[in-house]
Amino acid sequence: MPELPEVETVKRGLAPSFEGAVIAKLDQNRPDLRFPFPENFEGRLTGHKVTALSRRSKYLLADIETGDVLVMHLGMSGSFRIETDADELSPGAFQFERSKNPKHDHVVFHLEQKSGATARIIYNDPRRFGFMTLIERATLGDHPLFAKMGMEPLGNDLDGQQIADLFSGKKAPLKAALLDQRLIAGLGNIYVCEALWRSGLNPIRAAGTLATKTGRATDKAKLLAEMIRDTLSDAIEAGGSTLRDHTKADGSLGYFQHSFAVYDREGEPCRTEGCGGTIERIVQSNRSTFYCPRCQR
Repeated sequence: MPELPEVETVKRGLAPSFEGAVIAKLDQNRPDLRFPFPENFEGRLTGHKVTALSRRSKYLLADIETGDVLVMHLGMSGSFRIETDADELSPGAFQFERSKNPKHDHVVFHLEQKSGATARIIYNDPRRFGFMTLIERATLGDHPLFAKMGMEPLGNDLDGQQIADLFSGKKAPLKAALLDQRLIAGLGNIYVCEALWRSGLNPIRAAGTLATKTGRATDKAKLLAEMIRDTLSDAIEAGGSTLRDHTKADGSLGYFQHSFAVYDREGEPCRTEGCGGTIERIVQSNRSTFYCPRCQR
């Protein structure tokens, strides 16, 4: 499943075509994806302008001038491609090439910009684990998809004290706490492993150890907040570099996968200078965790 950096990369790739465009026509080629489409899906979107495109956790949010928000999730195999008179683009950065088989083209947005430019944004999803729905903007925060969602990990809102506040008193393993979407939204397995390695933190240690007895942030909490932001930003930047060269936008995960320090590197030497340790793999909550037991404490 795409993680936050990949979804952010997709958002940035789609925004120039979506934002400010009118959905002149919408082709809905089946009644459902993971869930049924909302009633009158085509009618509620056709003829209306997309005023903004944003991201919340791993969801894409397209604000419609009517007050509805088109919520889109890529699932396991979903992807978008953009077709214009001059080009065909794949806005996204994924580890494996995404499908372009027309039989899996489930939704097609026919867009018209004020300038007269047109584009087609096509949603393709062989496994149909993705979904789209419409939610009124005024009620979005109370919707079951978002009501219990934690804070975003990008930006300065996530700092050491926020981590201390969220984790104080928690005996759960640090990695499990970081993956708890009720605390911090959008962090996934790959980038949590990478951020913990950059921070020198053991994924098994109790999350509450990042707060002092008085609830203040430890130095490690401050470093972890910084490394989470840096890890995600580096991955987004790597994905973005593929978007700038449309002839090479082949659906690969940018270039970031070549710089993984621990993820999927079991048995390989740790890249921390002077460490001399070896990357190990353990299983936590049915997920693989990769870390260096020598330098991650």
